Amino acid sequence: MKPAGIAMDIGGVALALILGALGFQYLGHLPPCEMCHWQRWPLIAASVVGLCGGAFFSSGSNGTARGIALLTIALVAASGAIGAYQAGVEWHWWPGPSECTGARFVFHGLDNLNVPGAVRCDVAAWRLFGISLAGYNALISLGSATIGAVLLIRGRR
Repeated sequence: MKPAGIAMDIGGVALALILGALGFQYLGHLPPCEMCHWQRWPLIAASVVGLCGGAFFSSGSNGTARGIALLTIALVAASGAIGAYQAGVEWHWWPGPSECTGARFVFHGLDNLNVPGAVRCDVAAWRLFGISLAGYNALISLGSATIGAVLLIRGRR
């Protein structure tokens, strides 16, 4: 497989993950926590770099397309690593950032009583087969990054 094709495929996976996250947010009414946003930024960058860069350099030099593919793979892997970190925080294997974990009760009187509070990073909002959205992001992102890297290495031979 050509490097530009690998970049576009991994970029497509990143786009699908972003669209899935937005679907859970807006259709499933599951607001994202701070760490969820951390996972989205590399996926957004990977979808733009992979799809646009791969399409732009599909007929160009193989070296440039290889660099685009490597960058796309690294961005998706970064999102997967953040997802694995958040999944560990949700299972209480290690502490998470203090901004969105731990005891979140702060009483400010009756002002702004109906304003929703911050979404906690250490509580999974949704699980399927015991795996949270962060866990699925970790599995899919790290899995697709590994497959992309293997294909890139094989194509170089």
